[in-house]
This record gives sequence, C-alpha cells and structure tokens, in this order.
Amino acid sequence: QVQLVESGGGLVQPGGSLRLSCTASGIIFSAIAMGWYRQAPGKQRELVAAITNGGITIIANSVKGRFTISRDNAKNTVYLQMNSLKPEDTAVYYCNADLSRVTTVPIPGAYWGQGTQVAVSS
Repeated sequence: QVQLVESGGGLVQPGGSLRLSCTASGIIFSAIAMGWYRQAPGKQRELVAAITNGGITIIANSVKGRFTISRDNAKNTVYLQMNSLKPEDTAVYYCNADLSRVTTVPIPGAYWGQGTQVAVSS
C-alpha cells in the first residue's frame, strides 16, 4: 500500500519561507518521479514542481526563482523549498508520486498525499 505523508505547511507572512516534506512508503521511491501540486479555493489543481528519478526538475513559471524541489532517495522524501512567498501562493499543497512525461507534458501519478495547507498572509 502506497502512502505519502506530507508535512511543513502553515501560516507565513509575505516574503517568508516554508519547506514542505513528503515521505513515501510502499513504493520504490528511487525509481519514480515525484511532484508537488497545489489547489487554491475555486481553482483547479496545478503542478508546482516535479523531479524525475534522475534528478531533472521542472518548476512552474509562477514560482520559478522562488521554489525549489529536491529529493533524498535514502529517506524516501521529496522536498519543496518555498521562498519569497506571496499571498497568491496560498493553497493546499499535495505530494504526488509516479508522475509520467515530467519533462514534456507532466501527467500526475496515481498516488496522492493528504495535502498540507499553506497560507500566506500578513
């Protein structure tokens, strides 16, 4: 049974930073691509960042230069470092496992975390 457990969300002021973590179990983590999606109220879920099993990363234009995705295969964990946060980054952030076509047209995998809330407000 695949499980994705996220942590690190919270309330932060504009310009602040957060680091999200997602630890996977029940899956060969080192062999799959991982990603972070987010969904704001009234909006569709969107891809924020993804990383292939080989370490190639893609970052959404809306967060480029502010967010970084990384992975630690020894810990079965993927991270999303979020800097210079803006109110428009407020959303529920979801970890996703086993994405495909990451470097072309990313398709989400079948496995999702429960989501972690990020709120950016003064």
